[in-house]
Amino acid sequence: MGALVVAVQPVVLAQDGSVNHDPLEARVDALLDSLTLEQKVAQMIQGEIRHMTPEDVRRYGIGSVLNGGGAFPNNDQHASVKDWLDLADAYHQASVDTSLGGAGIPIIWGTDAVHGHNNVIGATLFPHNIGLGAARDPQLAANIAAATAREVKATGIDWIFAPTVAVAKDYRWGRTYESYGADPALVAAYAGPVVQAMQEVGVLATAKHFIGDGGTWGGEDQGDTRVDLPTLLTEHGTGYWAAIDADVGTVMASFNSWNGVKVHGDKRLLTDVLKQDMGFDGFVVSDWNGHGQIPGCSNQQCAQAINAGVDMIMVPKAWLPLLRNTIKQVQSGEIPESRIDDAVRRILRVKLRMGLMTRGLPSERASGLSGAIGSDSHRALARDAVRRSMVLLKNEARVLPLDPGGRYLVAGVAADDIGRQSGGWTITWQGTGTDREDFPGATSILDGIRAAVSVAGGEVITEQVWQEQGFGQKQPRLDAVIMVFGEAPYAEGQGDIDSLAWQQRDRRDLKVLAKYRELGVPVVSVFVTGRPRWVNAEINASDAFVVAWLPGSEGAGIADLLIQDREQPRYDFAGRLPFAWPDHDVNPADVNAPVEAAAFPVGYGLSLEEDAAITALSETAMGKPKATEWVLFAGSVHEPWRMLAVGPDGKPAPVGPAGAHAIDHNLSVSAFDYRLQEDARRIVWPGTGHHALQIGSETPADLSKWLVRGGVLEIELRLMKRPTESVQVAMFDAGANQGADASGVLDATDAFMALEERWQRLAIPLACFDEWGTDIERVTTPLHIATAGDMVLDIARAAVREKASPAATVWCPQ
Repeated sequence: MGALVVAVQPVVLAQDGSVNHDPLEARVDALLDSLTLEQKVAQMIQGEIRHMTPEDVRRYGIGSVLNGGGAFPNNDQHASVKDWLDLADAYHQASVDTSLGGAGIPIIWGTDAVHGHNNVIGATLFPHNIGLGAARDPQLAANIAAATAREVKATGIDWIFAPTVAVAKDYRWGRTYESYGADPALVAAYAGPVVQAMQEVGVLATAKHFIGDGGTWGGEDQGDTRVDLPTLLTEHGTGYWAAIDADVGTVMASFNSWNGVKVHGDKRLLTDVLKQDMGFDGFVVSDWNGHGQIPGCSNQQCAQAINAGVDMIMVPKAWLPLLRNTIKQVQSGEIPESRIDDAVRRILRVKLRMGLMTRGLPSERASGLSGAIGSDSHRALARDAVRRSMVLLKNEARVLPLDPGGRYLVAGVAADDIGRQSGGWTITWQGTGTDREDFPGATSILDGIRAAVSVAGGEVITEQVWQEQGFGQKQPRLDAVIMVFGEAPYAEGQGDIDSLAWQQRDRRDLKVLAKYRELGVPVVSVFVTGRPRWVNAEINASDAFVVAWLPGSEGAGIADLLIQDREQPRYDFAGRLPFAWPDHDVNPADVNAPVEAAAFPVGYGLSLEEDAAITALSETAMGKPKATEWVLFAGSVHEPWRMLAVGPDGKPAPVGPAGAHAIDHNLSVSAFDYRLQEDARRIVWPGTGHHALQIGSETPADLSKWLVRGGVLEIELRLMKRPTESVQVAMFDAGANQGADASGVLDATDAFMALEERWQRLAIPLACFDEWGTDIERVTTPLHIATAGDMVLDIARAAVREKASPAATVWCPQ
């Protein structure tokens, strides 16, 4: 594990088959021999901090904990560094306490610090891997890995679940931004330096997700990768070879299947290939309840995963049943104790190599890193990475760079949104539900542009100010429009898409670009994205087009390139495409296959000196948006919609994925696991006045074509507590006052009282809302559920559908 490895020789077999132990292996064997079966299995358990207390660790001798995305000490998103250290100390002290029968082996704490210490408020957030791949500089990535490890170590945490060494084949996959690029050799070039840099700081690294996660059929997260073994290893295995050569301590098993078999239960891959053929001698950790996805298994028991080669089981909540059931399965012979011994030997080997057994308290190890979180040097490194990752696709007549002394209109939803520019795995798992207060010390793209022009006497006009002053002749002269737009944050599963087309249904950004082109000044587009998208029309409508990827907390790095002295620019565009930029929205020959036609090839990227005029790109879509439904919520809210909690005063508060409250009121919304991780929401109405949950948008949507087809608003829900007062379901248009007496409000009390405590689907015809006064052509809030009483409701999905599902209950008040 880089500098963490104790200077020892590997295990060598003597001619008679006996083992010649080195000192470390002798210590491993001695420790293993001292453990009871219960203590061994406990070392294989990894629980989540929301579900496993230090007292649990003390009582059961648990080997590991993790904090998942959106998990914090004391469930406080704004937990201080001291709070993190206090909890790390508590876990450590509990693990070495043998008074209740524990083995006294220090616990190891893991975290998903995938682009900085992204769960901690104030941490430096670096560009995601796709941006680092565009920079074409493994040493830069290694420097970032070391900086991230220092910030992680400063909070007392020992282990990072990174780097991801996937090779993304289909950009519809919601984890594409976690891949360095399409070339396996490029991924391998990054894997080794990143692993070594992390572990030299004293923080354990993880190569993930073994194997084939980026090659699933149709780009489906946790789907099936359908290739033979040589192809699997050639296209998806290079990063693991490099990571193992760098002595990576852990490898995380992948959720996906390989030719129909779940990797978590595939002994051929986890044991024969990874451990034997590739020579990996660290331990394999499962992904979040990945063992429970194996047929015949559950989160509470899975002999197959352990027998296949999983050494440590990430079981966030059901860790105690799994612990007890695994012990029983060993006692019954279903799991050989030799397999348990091998797993625990690997875990102990890694803990010893880390020096974990003699490190002492996490707070003591972090004592010299008190200023690491969000330090000036780390932010400067991140800003440099942003500059070096950006790719210039178009620069007609060399519009860029822009003169610092000019007057610029800065528009677009991503211009002043640090959460959007940071993407998924940012404070919360999906990266949604954050606000400006969550990013102290960070700069938005707008912040950076303002700073760049202010020193030269230039001026920035925001879109809001422009609109307030009246669009058109009253406005002052502009030198250019900078349009910053792009994807809302997402992470695994919820980030999957059917088509690479950008806003194929309503083309909101294209309409804005067309409006600003009418001003007769250059339009510079900055596209914030976690993957290449089919944006041919938007590129055609722009004089310059910049791919900013997901830059992280240092948005000023983008302004460093956009706003410069034209005669003597300080920086140039050095980023080159790590993936081919698509010329189609879907593959016209096979919709399940990746898009092959490229508008710009891998490695493409202009410099400021190049005047490479491009011909107009085709704007003809190969596919069409799904005609059968328009999804509002499915695990996360789909743009342009937002989920809001509304209190008695009518003031809305955005709902994040892990929980939210209406401003100054008590309506609560929390995420939980239904089919997948955090794919449903529980809404608790407190009975303290009129509260509502709604899904809405500032941009009106025309649902008339759905109305004429007999369309419905369909909700997959489960009533957990019956309402004590009347319930209203509403669909509001742009002109509605959204009060209880507004048009489009239905009294749904009878419908909700008839619901059972099970998952079911309720479908309300759009004609019903139309009859009750909703202007279906201008809908801004397609779903609004309100009551003044107590009620607890779970929602897993909401969509406008062409027709109700066969199992749905169709309802409309008489």
